[in-house]
Amino acid sequence: MVRHTPRLAAGLPPDEDVLLDVPDERLAPALVAAGRGDHGPAAKLLATTREAAEWENRDRYTTRLAAFARSRPEWFDDWLCASPHDPDALLVKAELAVVRGWESPARAELLREMSPLLTAAAEADPRDPVPWRIALDHARGTHASHTVFEQLWEEAVRRSSYHYGCHASALQYLSAAWYGSHRECFDFAERAASDALPGSLIQVLPARAAFAYLTSPAHSLGIPRERLDAAADLAIGLSREYEAADPWPAEVRNLLTYVLVRLERWDDALEQLRLIGPYATSFPWDRMADDPLGQFLELRDGVRIEVASMTPLRPPRGPVRSGEH
Repeated sequence: MVRHTPRLAAGLPPDEDVLLDVPDERLAPALVAAGRGDHGPAAKLLATTREAAEWENRDRYTTRLAAFARSRPEWFDDWLCASPHDPDALLVKAELAVVRGWESPARAELLREMSPLLTAAAEADPRDPVPWRIALDHARGTHASHTVFEQLWEEAVRRSSYHYGCHASALQYLSAAWYGSHRECFDFAERAASDALPGSLIQVLPARAAFAYLTSPAHSLGIPRERLDAAADLAIGLSREYEAADPWPAEVRNLLTYVLVRLERWDDALEQLRLIGPYATSFPWDRMADDPLGQFLELRDGVRIEVASMTPLRPPRGPVRSGEH
């Protein structure tokens, strides 16, 4: 194990080069400008995603900008003051309000008061599926019935049949931790993945269902190992369609790595860690520790040790050829 562990670091960046939740080249300048109090680049970025119907990017950027506004609200307050009816500002406002509502001890009551903000965001651009992803998160927090959930889901897929964020939010609602069951969660994930377009992140939904199952206190019942392995295999196939060290699939690769570790598929986990490169993400590691980057690095070392422990000290000898006695 001591001999092989250093060799298994090949393809893995040093710990000091690994970063958490790195913004892409479009979002980074908007965050820098917002840090200086200038909302202009953020407004332009979200306007571009809306005009070009880049719904996946729009969802990611909205989430990150709302998270930044939680700790640095001045630039966002200026944006709302300058353009109170801007569809992009209204979208960030709705996301920010729901995130804040989730943090309150009076979550359900406070979230219900946020409903007009979701309506305003949805009406600002009727084509946009992102307000409906936020509405699905909102429904989970307000204990909405399955009937309400299904109505919201229909509105979401009517706007974008393959929107990953809406699917991921719906999966959470259907999980055993909320208002569904492990089986219901897996059935939904597998149906969606089978209908997904080539290269779509929706193909990782069964792995998300596996994550929900493996992190559940009652995960020893209900889902056979074969179904978990099939979910991991599907996500591995998707991961291989993207370049190594690509920030776009970083979160799904981090999620997949967790699932592979729980399944003790150490070689596959090491492959994903190499594909992740320097792009650690808060999810799923923030579900296990207050220091998600430290958790990721610790797990990365643990995977190398596990692989090294299973690697023979010397390769097995081949068949003895004539004359070799």
